[in-house]
Amino acid sequence: MTRELTELTVVGEDDTGLIASVTSLLFERGINIEDLDQAVRDGLFRMTMHVDTSEMVCTEAKLREDIDDLADDLGVEIKVRFPKDRETQSIAVLVTKESHCLEAIFESWASGDLGADIDVVIGNHPDLQPLAEKYDVPFHDIGDEKGTPDEGELLELLAEYDSDLIVLARYMRILSPEVVFRYESQIINVHPSLLPSFPGASAYMQAIEEGVRIAGVTAHYVTTDLDQGPIITQRAFNVPDDATEEELRQIGQPLEAEALLEAISLHLDQAVSVHRGRTKLREDSEDVQLGAPEVLAEENPDRPIDGLGEFVADDEDIEADD
Repeated sequence: MTRELTELTVVGEDDTGLIASVTSLLFERGINIEDLDQAVRDGLFRMTMHVDTSEMVCTEAKLREDIDDLADDLGVEIKVRFPKDRETQSIAVLVTKESHCLEAIFESWASGDLGADIDVVIGNHPDLQPLAEKYDVPFHDIGDEKGTPDEGELLELLAEYDSDLIVLARYMRILSPEVVFRYESQIINVHPSLLPSFPGASAYMQAIEEGVRIAGVTAHYVTTDLDQGPIITQRAFNVPDDATEEELRQIGQPLEAEALLEAISLHLDQAVSVHRGRTKLREDSEDVQLGAPEVLAEENPDRPIDGLGEFVADDEDIEADD
C-alpha cells in the first residue's frame, strides 16, 4: 500500500454500526477509502483502513479532532497516520536474554542502514538493559522474577510509543492473542528453523534429533498460530556430523540476525505483501530476493524431467510403430 495514503486503525469492543460510523464520517469530509480490512476475535473488533485525504474538505487537525470525538462516542481507539507522520518510521523491539539480534539491529541503526528509528526496547528480563542504554534507547522490564511478562503493561507501552513495527528479537515468550490481534501484520519474529519444520522451543535440538542435513532460520509475521505466520525471509546451513545444539546455535545466530534485518527492511520499504498466508514481492520492488540466491538455483540440474527423457517414446510414437 502506497505511503501516500492515510492510515486509520480502529480497535475496540465489537458493536453494530462501527464500520458505518467511521466510513460515514470519512465520506462527509470528502475522503475516499482505498482499502479496508476488518476482523473480530473473541468480541474484539479491529479495522485497518487506507484512505485518500488529498481532497478532503477539512484540515488535518479538524479531522483528528472529529475522529477523537467519534472514538469517545463509540468507546473505541482510533489512530490516524497521515503520510507525513510516517516519513520517519520507528520500531519497538521485544527481547529476553539473547543479545545477537538486538545488537545487529542497533548496529544497523547506528550506521544509518536500518531505515527507521528505535523507539523502545521492552524485555521480560533486565539482562539487555545495558545494551539499550549504550545506544540511549529507553528500556522497560515488564517481567516478574520468573520472566513472566505483564501483558497489560506491554499493551500500554506499545500504545504509548505507537511504533510502526514490533520486532521480536528472540523474545522467548508467546504473545497473547489480544496483542497479536491488535497489531496484526505489524509484528515480525525470527525463529531458529526452516519453518514450518520444528516450530516451538528447542528448534536446533529438534533438527539434531530428526537427523536433518540442512537446517536454517526463518523471519516471519506473527499470527495467533505459533510459528505459523507468513514467511518473509529464510537462511539455510549444513548440519555438521555429530553437531551439538550449542554448535548449531553458534552457526545459526548470525543468520538469525541477518534474516531478521532483511525482513525488517522489506517491511519498512513496503516491498512485501501478504496474500492468502503467503508473502510476495510487490510489482515495483527491485533487487530483492525472498528465497535462496540465484547462484544456488543455477547449480540445480535441469534434467531429466518426466516426459522429456531421451529414450522414452510418447503414445504417438508407439502408435506409429504399430
